[in-house]
Amino acid sequence: MWKQWLTAAVLVVVAVGGAYIWHTMDAGSETEGSSGPSASAVNVVTPELDTVRDEVSAVGSLQALEAVELTTEVSGRVVEHNLAAGQRVDEGELLLRLDDRQATADLRVIESRLADARRQLERANRLRTNNSISQSQVDELRTAVDVALAEREAARVRLENHRIVAPFTGVIGLSDLSVGAYVTPGTMITTLDATDRMELTFSVPERFLGQVSLGQVVRGNSPAWPDEMFQGELVELGTRISELSRSLPVRALIDNPEGRLRPGQFMSASLTLREREALVIPEQAVLIRGDDKYVFTVDEGVARRTRVTLGTRMPGLVEVVSGISDSDRVIITGQDRLSSGDRVDVKEEDNAIPDNRFQAMES
Repeated sequence: MWKQWLTAAVLVVVAVGGAYIWHTMDAGSETEGSSGPSASAVNVVTPELDTVRDEVSAVGSLQALEAVELTTEVSGRVVEHNLAAGQRVDEGELLLRLDDRQATADLRVIESRLADARRQLERANRLRTNNSISQSQVDELRTAVDVALAEREAARVRLENHRIVAPFTGVIGLSDLSVGAYVTPGTMITTLDATDRMELTFSVPERFLGQVSLGQVVRGNSPAWPDEMFQGELVELGTRISELSRSLPVRALIDNPEGRLRPGQFMSASLTLREREALVIPEQAVLIRGDDKYVFTVDEGVARRTRVTLGTRMPGLVEVVSGISDSDRVIITGQDRLSSGDRVDVKEEDNAIPDNRFQAMES
């Protein structure tokens, strides 16, 4: 019997203690609710006016503005050459000379024949003045002079064919020839590339056709020089849209004063369609709900949700076309927990967001 009384007493004590704890928690919550929600700590930035570029990104290949494979037209033994790979040569500079002794001797023989034919023609012209020679004989001698002149020109060409000169200023490629080597017609001597300016060929999507024009700025980046941006301009537009890729082939000239870029090299290109001054904010400040894009601004310590229209996106930044002004304070941290009308406590932190200022890229 005493065990039942003991059990009842324990139950009563537990019930009284639980009621007391519940009453205490309820009172605490009422006290907290009466004081109102606390202000949320946030960081803000002011929209800045910056240069924004609408750009089309593409990939392309580089080619030399002028490029040629030098070959021989005659047979002969190499007696002189200037074929150091990577060497820059000027237009008209001698690159290779074959043994030309026979061609030189042939030219001298023909020049002697020409001189003799001219002397005979002069003598015939003097005799013709007193009718000592017929006009047909004079004509024959004049024809002989003309033939000798043509033979001399042909001999000069054969002699020049023993010399390979640079057709334009450029950089010499690799060559396996050495002095004493025997070459035949068509033997490839070396390559020559003009690399001061490089041709970059790439394609622009069809939808941008109405915005593309000659003279627009093109910037290129090569994996070989990741930290360097090469600049040029658009110089040629294709005449046909590719039916497979629905894009227009275009060509740009890229400045290459130090000769770092090489023909055949891969390059990423960005074509600037339009450039303007516009307001930009950190991309992390923008919230998206369905088709709506909005930001939170601070107005007298209260968060206000503001719908915005965005433009070109950049790494870390985005253009704001409408919705805010350059005097608004835009919340960039903690905005995903806010509702319009919530109180906020603005914290001053210089490193709230990294400063990523790059060019706009639009694919």
